[in-house]
Amino acid sequence: MTKHSFSRKRNGFTLIELMITVAIIAILASIAYPSYQQYIIRSKRSAAQAQMMDIANRQQQFLLANRSYASKDALTASGYSLPAEVAANYGYTITLQDASTQVPSFLLTFSPTSTGSQRGDGDLTLDNQGVKTPAGKW
Repeated sequence: MTKHSFSRKRNGFTLIELMITVAIIAILASIAYPSYQQYIIRSKRSAAQAQMMDIANRQQQFLLANRSYASKDALTASGYSLPAEVAANYGYTITLQDASTQVPSFLLTFSPTSTGSQRGDGDLTLDNQGVKTPAGKW
């Protein structure tokens, strides 16, 4: 008569154990991934805001030297360009107030590119008086 050994050592995982492990990993990933995406969006927004502050400082220096603010073309001609990591996600415009009728002013607007991960984030603006909009993103 042959002996059947019912007390064998287990050398692996059962299918149920593997399924439970995969389910737990899937639940954790579904919670972590959206948080990670929001972190990436906020970090790219922060990089854009730092560039906006740099442009605002350049604008103030230009105002002291020229009694007017610089257009985007003048800023570019002076050697300024957006860093590649910001330019991949944002474009910018500078709107100037006519100095002959008003006190010189500017409005700097950073708009997300249509292809980057920031496309749903909305515009960021900064003016010559330091007003930043939308306030919830600063």
